[in-house]
Amino acid sequence: MKSVKLLLIALCTSFILPTYALVRLPQLVANGMVLQRNTHVNIWGWADAGEKINIVFRGKSLHTITDKNGLWKVVLPAMPAGGPYTMDIQGNNRITISDILVGDVWFCSGQSNMALQMERVKEKYPDEIATANYPQIRNFFVKTEADVTRQHTDLLPGKWVKADPETVLGFGATSWFFAKRLYQKYHVPIGIINSSVGGTPIEAWISEQGLTDIKPYNNRVKQFGDAAFMDSVLKKHLSPNNPLNTSALGIDKGLTENKPWYDTAYIPYNWHHYWLPGYWADQGVKGLNGVVWFRKEVNLPASFDGKAAKLFLGRIIDADQTYVNGRLVGSITYQYPPRRYNVPEGVLKPGKNIIIVRVVNTADKGGFVPDKRYYLSVAADTIDLRGDWQYKVGQVFEPVKPVAEFIAQNEPTGLYNTMVAPVINYTVKGLAWYQGESSVNSAKAYGVLLKALIADWRDKWQQGNLPFVYAQLPNFNEAQYAPAESDWAVLREGQLEALALPGTGMAVTIDAGEWNDIHPLDKKTVGERLAMAAENVAYGGDDIMPCGPVYQSARVDGNKIELTFKYTGTGLVAKNGDELWQFAIAGADKKFVWATAVIKGDKVLVWSDKISIPLYVRYAWADNPDGANLYNKEGLPASPFRTDKP
Repeated sequence: MKSVKLLLIALCTSFILPTYALVRLPQLVANGMVLQRNTHVNIWGWADAGEKINIVFRGKSLHTITDKNGLWKVVLPAMPAGGPYTMDIQGNNRITISDILVGDVWFCSGQSNMALQMERVKEKYPDEIATANYPQIRNFFVKTEADVTRQHTDLLPGKWVKADPETVLGFGATSWFFAKRLYQKYHVPIGIINSSVGGTPIEAWISEQGLTDIKPYNNRVKQFGDAAFMDSVLKKHLSPNNPLNTSALGIDKGLTENKPWYDTAYIPYNWHHYWLPGYWADQGVKGLNGVVWFRKEVNLPASFDGKAAKLFLGRIIDADQTYVNGRLVGSITYQYPPRRYNVPEGVLKPGKNIIIVRVVNTADKGGFVPDKRYYLSVAADTIDLRGDWQYKVGQVFEPVKPVAEFIAQNEPTGLYNTMVAPVINYTVKGLAWYQGESSVNSAKAYGVLLKALIADWRDKWQQGNLPFVYAQLPNFNEAQYAPAESDWAVLREGQLEALALPGTGMAVTIDAGEWNDIHPLDKKTVGERLAMAAENVAYGGDDIMPCGPVYQSARVDGNKIELTFKYTGTGLVAKNGDELWQFAIAGADKKFVWATAVIKGDKVLVWSDKISIPLYVRYAWADNPDGANLYNKEGLPASPFRTDKP
């Protein structure tokens, strides 16, 4: 009875006593944060309307009162680099933020090549990871969220993380090398806010205002305000299926026979030879979308007996389940991650071992990507897995008409609203951008959209011509051995045009890609070249060459064309030889042929005996301009270009 009375008293009291909203801070204003040096810095949050807020930081007090919506903001005066500091925030409750540094903050954004973490490149950079003891380099990874209907006021939960050999694996690789170079040069804390989402187009990162005059994106954004339209498209949205679960598409014989094909007791019958790596469309299995099983018997020495091992299976298109001696050791549901699977202790044995890979593919060429690593290793002992395998088709998918899905992160404004807008209050040193692969199909529009993004973000941050550096797309796809058209080249041209805006810098990366991987591993080259561009545009580093040669003008001189460049540094060179490659020339018909090109001082002369009256030149105009070798002596490659732009 006494407990019931106490409960009634508590309930009555809850209606009598006033209630207060606790002071709440945005995700970025938290323990371990890095604040921007040498400029005013915003600190903001939420509480009750009209609530008094007091902030104590570095021995000074600042006061404010929340507005009618409960929002408050104070502006800290400019501070030199330093720390760590503590900040006390007092309203109806008290919050203490610790381990605050003051240095330089960079907002790094884009798609998967900016998001790709050091964990994915750990085999390439083991020493970088082992020596990553940099507690003054800090990273805040923004979690993915998309919304086309409204701008969000805060990010999903996240935290600032210091760099050490364990945590650096979660840092974006490009942004890590970018931050490390800046830290080692300027010796101030570096904060990275990494807001990136794989496979997303540039228009998703631009605000509604930034797209106002750009068709068709502006008209698409208007539709998002129509409740009936949004209801209709969201109803059509299908939950993604796990591509490894193929039951809805039919029966996989490899899973339904008396013994599944991965079982060590299964006896293979009517399997066919397959040379791995490679695509099955190139090995006698054309036009197949479905499930194909691959099998290899490997004889292992006694040194492998029972030991934990590493299994590298390159890249697989698309999804796979991989078994060793009947044990599932790894599974990935899409094509891009490298297959690096751990084989537990006790699985391997001397003599015959069986590796089975179940591959599921729904479009294009399925199989194993060439020029990747395929081996099994225990310590220093390695077994090469390339060569003769066996395959058998487990299931053939019936042709399915694709259904257009509404995916907010691929729509105009979809990521700006959730992953940029909540960051705008946070004062930064500059912006770094690495995106474009997902926009190749609309390459002609990219230059306009990139300039719009730069203008939009600068307008929102209200920090003037905020330094903006970006990576020009690297080489990708098969090399072509005749001059041809290229959407990748057109997109790079749009990126090049953004250099006309003040305070911009571009990292040329056509020598840092991989023909068979849209996620090249060489993120150090990209990150450090972005840092060099930043040193020039954000730090006043006039002694820094910001990029390689950039085409400036052309002059026809008889049967030759003379090209002039900016950013020639201490001189032009033909890297790896005396002969320049990837120059093409044409007359009025614009039928390009390969040309002879030679360096003459800070200029390049281009000609061909096949073109008597030349008018146009192209350089490195291809998806993968293999052999392009015009550099400056500072070691930076020239940007691709054409003089015949429409």
